[in-house]
Amino acid sequence: MSNRRDVWITGIGLVSSLGEGLEAHWQALSAGARPVIDETGFAPYVVHPLAKIEFDAQIPKRGDQRQMEPWQRIGTYAAGLALDSAGIKGDKDILGTTDMVVAAGGGERDQAVDGAILTEIEKQSNPDVFLNEQLQSNLRPTLFLAQLSNLLAGNISIVHGVTGSSRTFMGEESSGTDAVRIGFSRIAAGTSEIALVGGAYNAERRDMLLLFALKRLAMHAPWAPVLADPKGVPTGSAGAFLVLESPEHATARGVKPIAKLSGVWSERAKRGNAGAVEAVLEQLVKEAQGSGTEPGVTDGTAIFSAASGAPEPTKAEAAVLARTGLPVRSVTDRVGHSLEGQLPVALALAALAVSQGELFAPLAGEPLEKPFEGTLSRAIVTAVGHWRGEGVALVERAG
Repeated sequence: MSNRRDVWITGIGLVSSLGEGLEAHWQALSAGARPVIDETGFAPYVVHPLAKIEFDAQIPKRGDQRQMEPWQRIGTYAAGLALDSAGIKGDKDILGTTDMVVAAGGGERDQAVDGAILTEIEKQSNPDVFLNEQLQSNLRPTLFLAQLSNLLAGNISIVHGVTGSSRTFMGEESSGTDAVRIGFSRIAAGTSEIALVGGAYNAERRDMLLLFALKRLAMHAPWAPVLADPKGVPTGSAGAFLVLESPEHATARGVKPIAKLSGVWSERAKRGNAGAVEAVLEQLVKEAQGSGTEPGVTDGTAIFSAASGAPEPTKAEAAVLARTGLPVRSVTDRVGHSLEGQLPVALALAALAVSQGELFAPLAGEPLEKPFEGTLSRAIVTAVGHWRGEGVALVERAG
């Protein structure tokens, strides 16, 4: 719509296998650091482990930390970094009006309890009674109920005081896309002035690796780039939150943008139809190319791919990216795949690169990654889900 407001990114909080914060990530990327990979801890599967984080820095109360599962600590920590980056940490007046849109999965399993129950239940003469007893003593009554996904937003609210409206989306990669899309749309439409959007994922958990393995989607060691010849999903522990803000609100408090978010598009292809993913993604990329400050301009534009590594959808994504002729950088190759958090992570890295005006060096073994010279002014972020959902976002230099 013609009267749509601009949307600025005024804060970014990011944690991954490469470290915490924008400076650590930029140093690692610009130095061409190799991906941080664990091929033995969860053998035979590949995992990008979270860098060592001192959670006390953003979650000072140990009691708060103890009642959070790892993915919640990752997300709450990243959210705190984003609030710090935006300069609103501890500002009760602004935090009281800051809306929150979170992408989250369900709760994590207690592997020790699960294993013990599976071992003992075979010995029971009355397994139903035994299982009910375990539900009352060992298994949490809320085990994997959907409300567990709301705990991330709740913890961010408790720890950081973000008390505006709150929405939580579930649905793997699509939820991350829609969390950003809804936050963007509300600010662009004038129904919100400032919002905290993002998601988090803990990859160092055997229950989720088991699910990927049963679907024959988990990447086996040795690690390999995902776009060249996708061989599975290399999951990665990561969290990313962005503070989105209207220019009027940011200017009133004397803040300049890191970058401008110019559009977010979400779709769901009929995956049973041949070529459906390619057709949908190609249309979304065209919409992104035709949007923003200079529609249709390709100079200074790169693509940041959040491809999952799942063979069929990633091959489709790679085919579309190749046809654009634009330089590509694979986010998943650098930090792994973080499901709900993947598009926010990719968008954070894209905004960081655009703010620097530089595109970091290509990765050996990824044929779509070409050298880039000149100033990076626009980045198109693509995210095709491992079994459903396609998303694209456009970030540009501000000012």
